[in-house]
Amino acid sequence: MLELLKTIPADRPVLIAGPTASGKSALALAIAHRDGGVIVNADALQVFADWRILTARPSESETALAPHALYGHVDWTRAFSVGDWLRDVAPLLSGARPIIVGGTGLYFRALTEGLADIPPTPPDIRQEAQDRLDHIGLPALAAELDDDVRADMDLQNPMRVLRAWEVKRATGRSIRAWQAATPPPLIPLTDCTPLLVEAPVDWLTPRIERRFDLMLAEGALDEARAILPRWDPSLNAAQAIGAPELIAHLRGETDLATARDRAIIASRRYAKRQRTWFRARMAGWQRVSGADL
Repeated sequence: MLELLKTIPADRPVLIAGPTASGKSALALAIAHRDGGVIVNADALQVFADWRILTARPSESETALAPHALYGHVDWTRAFSVGDWLRDVAPLLSGARPIIVGGTGLYFRALTEGLADIPPTPPDIRQEAQDRLDHIGLPALAAELDDDVRADMDLQNPMRVLRAWEVKRATGRSIRAWQAATPPPLIPLTDCTPLLVEAPVDWLTPRIERRFDLMLAEGALDEARAILPRWDPSLNAAQAIGAPELIAHLRGETDLATARDRAIIASRRYAKRQRTWFRARMAGWQRVSGADL
């Protein structure tokens, strides 16, 4: 890691992307410790206040070492979009050098390529989309999207499919048509140091397993128990990896060992989707080996 740190300019924003459990946060903290800056969250689930342990947000000891922003600032019930994150991050770009770290590729894409100004989706259409998803299932709902939308989307991600369906239903234009009129980016890749942490499956899998076991030891089940009375699987926050499995255990639908195994499988599948997305869309990013961090 020391050799990598020497190559990172201290006067430019740093972007750090990578799959879950790949060591991104440790790298961000090392950069901040060496050259200063504020660590800014770019993970769509670490924004929610009720999930600290389960989403692996930085610990209190880590946040004491460097300023952190956009962690745990969103209410459980709020529908938090890429546009919301971009509006939140914009004021932070004019202060101390930002070190933006996370695993949500769409956040980085919006930051470095711009984001279309799509009108908010009315609540009745959002409910219509959710009802249709519940009725016909994810593959059938995805099949209703335009071909150009389907060609460039993670069709296994219900939130992305729902969003695209809602945009077309609410505006009469596909989400790709809106994106074609995108304004300039807040941070072009040429103006920052973009790092992509690579994490081979055989190296990452045991890290995912160890991290989830550590989450359980640190109280992830108690965190889920606090959410149980308010649990709503349709919320953005409910997409936290491991949350549905722990909720199922707390409801008596499975034992803890089974919930743990299913959560780890879900984490591995999520990491696979992240790697696929990064490979396809981050060709201009500097590759960094997670094993070297």
